[in-house]
Amino acid sequence: MAGITFDRVTKRYGAVTAVDNLSFTLEPGSITGFIGANGAGKSTALRVLLGLTRATSGAATFDGSSYGELPDPGRTIGALTDADVFHPGRTGRASLRVLARACAVSDARVEEMLELVALSEAAGYRVRGYSLGMRQRLGLAAALLGDPETLVLDEPANGLDPIGVRWLRELLRRLADEGRTVLVSSHQLAELAQTVDDVLILDHGRLIARGPTELLLHQHRSASLEGLFLDIVSGGRSA
Repeated sequence: MAGITFDRVTKRYGAVTAVDNLSFTLEPGSITGFIGANGAGKSTALRVLLGLTRATSGAATFDGSSYGELPDPGRTIGALTDADVFHPGRTGRASLRVLARACAVSDARVEEMLELVALSEAAGYRVRGYSLGMRQRLGLAAALLGDPETLVLDEPANGLDPIGVRWLRELLRRLADEGRTVLVSSHQLAELAQTVDDVLILDHGRLIARGPTELLLHQHRSASLEGLFLDIVSGGRSA
C-alpha cells in the first residue's frame, strides 16, 4: 500500500506563500484529518500532491513517486477534490464508464461502485439532475473505481444527509482497516472527530500541530476536535 510523504513542500503565488515548508508522512492503515481555516493552504497542498499544481520547492510523493511518475495512477490513488467535475449532460453510469475506460476498469466494476454508493437506481439519470449529495457519492465512486491503495478526499461529506455521513464514516473505516492510506480534508470537525485516527492542523500554510487525535485532545485538555483546533490556531501554539 502507498503512503504519503510531504518533504519540505513550499508553494508560492507571487508574494503569497500558500504552503510553507510542509513536511509529514502518512502510513497505510489509518485515516488522517487535514484541517485548517479557509486559506490555510489545505487545498493547495492537495493540489500539489495530486500533480494539479507544481510546488515551488520540495516534493509530495506516494512511496517516493510523484503523482505524475505513477505508472497507473487510477489504480494507485483515488481522489475526490470537487463534486462538480462530471459533465452535466451525461448520466451517472456513463460518467463512471468514461473514467473506467481511462484506467482499464470493467463495466462490472462500475456497477459495483454504483451499488456501493447507493446510486444504482439513479445511475441512468443525467448528472445535472443530481443533488450535491448525489454528486458527492458519484465522486466517491469515481475515486474508488481503480480499487486504489490511497485515498485523498476533500470535503467528502459535503451535501450528505445524516444517513450518508454515517455511511461514509463506516466506508472510510473499512478502507483503512484494509490497509489503505486515507487523507481527508474537512471543515466538519465534529464529524471528522468520529472518523479519523490522526490530525494535521495547518495555519497560514504551516503545519502547527499533528498527531493521534486522542493524544492531542489530552495534551491540550480539549473536549472536542473543534475546541482543540480553535485553541491551537487562536493561541498560536504548536505540537
